[in-house]
Amino acid sequence: MTDSFKEKTTAIKNIFAPLSIEQRYQKLIEMGRELPPFPEECKTPDRIVSGCQSSLYLLCILSDGKLFFKAYSDALISAGLSAILIQAYSGEDPETILTTPPDFIKELGIAATLSANRSNGLAHIHLKIKQEALQALCNQKSI
Repeated sequence: MTDSFKEKTTAIKNIFAPLSIEQRYQKLIEMGRELPPFPEECKTPDRIVSGCQSSLYLLCILSDGKLFFKAYSDALISAGLSAILIQAYSGEDPETILTTPPDFIKELGIAATLSANRSNGLAHIHLKIKQEALQALCNQKSI
């Protein structure tokens, strides 16, 4: 785990720590609303995160050996879950993404209250992020 990943996840945990369960969900929804605009032309089948209850698209951009993510979902909880993962993993190198599980999510007090479908969606968002990291790593090694 890199220092930057640790700092980002600590910041996320500090945001959620003082909040009640209801407030945590409100914060999650707020984070989903605050996702930057997602380019319409990037809403393609290859960017859909399968396993999500709602439509969720994930865009990965490789720059200077680091991966940056954007997401769009028509459901605010799904958008918020992707926002949390994006906040943690964006700007990290592929190796960090592949070797650092999102254990911090448990500490937010959200995971235990998610429905089975949303928990499954969260796992699939993380899986898609890892797949993008693996693809980027393979592309770097083949150069």
